[in-house]
Amino acid sequence: MSEKSNPSTVKLAGELKRIAIQNKAPIWKSVARMLEKSESRWAEVNVGKLEDYVKEHSVVIVPGKLLGDGDLKKKLTVSAFRFSMPAKKKILDAGGAILSLPELVEKHPKGSGVLIIR
Repeated sequence: MSEKSNPSTVKLAGELKRIAIQNKAPIWKSVARMLEKSESRWAEVNVGKLEDYVKEHSVVIVPGKLLGDGDLKKKLTVSAFRFSMPAKKKILDAGGAILSLPELVEKHPKGSGVLIIR
């Protein structure tokens, strides 16, 4: 049973699990499990970590909140459960893109090349 009570979050997690099975893409099942956790247990990642650990032009999902501490010079495509405004600005200023989770799944249904950063 899911810890979430928000109907849209529960629906999204269910959809991710369905897509995982349909596309044989276990990454989406993992993301669904992380999404189902209480928000207090979600990862909090700073953009500086993306700069340090991710290659230019990577596609990244943060299963939690992306925060704005640190510098980001790399052009990345990023999806997160939540973004701070400074994090969004740094991604866009570096020439990157921000995708919602459904948009990311639509573009990468098999999950290949998508990195989870926690």
